[in-house]
Order: sequence, then C-alpha cells, then structure tokens
Amino acid sequence: MKFTGTDAYVATDDLTVAVNAAVTLQRPLLVKGEPGTGKTELAHQVAKSLGVPMLEWHIKSTTKAQQGLYEYDAVSRLRDSQLGDPKVNDVANYIKKGKLWEAFEAPERVVLLIDEIDKADIEFPNDLLQELDKMEFFVYETGQTVKAAQRPIVIITSNNEKELPDAFLRRCFFHYIQFPDTDVMRKIVEVHHPGIKSDLLTTALTQFYEIRDQAGLKKKPSTSEVLDWLKLLLAEDLTAEDLKRDGASALPRLHGALLKNEQDVHLFERLAFMARGQR
Repeated sequence: MKFTGTDAYVATDDLTVAVNAAVTLQRPLLVKGEPGTGKTELAHQVAKSLGVPMLEWHIKSTTKAQQGLYEYDAVSRLRDSQLGDPKVNDVANYIKKGKLWEAFEAPERVVLLIDEIDKADIEFPNDLLQELDKMEFFVYETGQTVKAAQRPIVIITSNNEKELPDAFLRRCFFHYIQFPDTDVMRKIVEVHHPGIKSDLLTTALTQFYEIRDQAGLKKKPSTSEVLDWLKLLLAEDLTAEDLKRDGASALPRLHGALLKNEQDVHLFERLAFMARGQR
C-alpha cells in the first residue's frame, strides 16, 4: 500500500515519503503546518488513494481521550433501572463506542484521523499513548479487551497551538507541511481551477505572496483562502488588468477573501496612505 497522491491533491515528494514511512513503521503520522495547508484533507486523500475507509475524530478543547475509546452512560442506566427496563441487565447497552474502538474492530484496515490534537488538554496525547502503542484497551464495565483486528493508519494533525509531550512525539512519525512555493501553488490551483488564464494567475499569485510577506501582518492568508479568492475573481470574470492597483489603495480586489481581521485591512490602508504622501 503506497500513497502517491491523487488527482485532487497535490502531494510533494517529502509528504508522500512521510506518509509511506509512517505506514511502513506502523506509527501514527503527526502532521503540522499552518492552518489551511491541507493537513486534514491529507487524511481523506490517503484513504482515497489506498482505497480504504476513513474515520474522523475531530478534537475540541473539551474532548477527553476516554471518548475515543468508549463512554459509559451510567445516568441512562440508572433511569432505566428506575423504570424497570429489562435492558439494564446488560451493561453493554450503555457503552458508546469511540472512534478508536470503531477503527480497532473494523473488518478491514482504515485511516483514522485525529484532527487538531493540540486543541485538547495537554494530558490528552499522553492518555492515548498505550492504546496507540499496543493497539488495544480494556473495557472495565464489561471486562473485555478490545484489540485491533488490523492496525489502522493513524494521521494526527496539529496547528502547533501548544507543544505536545515528548513521550507522545517519540511514538509518531513527524512531518511539517511547508507553505507551498509558487510552482507548487500553481499545481494546486490547476487542480481546483483548471484552465485558469496564465496572466491572471501570475498577477493574482504575485499579489497573494506580497500580502503574505508583508511585515506586521497578523494573519497570513492560507492556501484555502487564495483558492477562494481565485474562485471569486473567476466568478466576477476579472482579468489581470483588473487586478492592477493604482496606488489609491494597497488592498487587492475582493480582499475580504484574503484578509480576515480589521488590523490587517488597516495595515494595508496605512501603507497606501504613506505611499500617496511620498509622491
């Protein structure tokens, strides 16, 4: 099983090497990178490329590691016992399987995405160490041990909002997705907007990277945002000539797709004001 990318996803050579290395080592693949660089989509495309099902576990700040294994609904069982419901005699009726359990008992190998692990409490990764290592866990309420029929391909994403524990990092194969350079970005755009005019794309990407390189920018626009911006430019049937700025404003056309807070908008407005004052 080798990942080589798909028609819908431009995977660089180092990324395909990282995916295949993690599969070979049977280690979770920890993927970091700026938001919008395709970390989550990578898991979807790996599943598509390898022809296997996919399970997604999206992590929130309140998510606990136990939820990935199972949850025991003691409250419902107590209520049912008070109502005389016969199903209370089987505790398994009150066990809700988590995503790891589903991945472990799947009849075929699956891709398991643990998305944005850095959103959770710092203890969250450590609480999953043994389960991801041994590919099994114990259900105390029923006395059963759940073992993985086949080791899932685990892909874990992080936006680098907090440091992950060393013990967890040691068990992962790590890859950082670099922000695409112009050549890679052109390939990505061609996948999403095939046949886009070369002069329009050149002008648009020049402005996009100028914005990203601007000192003092609070939030750099991402790959997903430039794709949205290009979609708007095409919908408005704008040309490369239409994108040229006259100096009255340093803001690009339809800048709301690229700049997502008022500080960055004001930054470019100040730049335009300063440019006018130097004339």
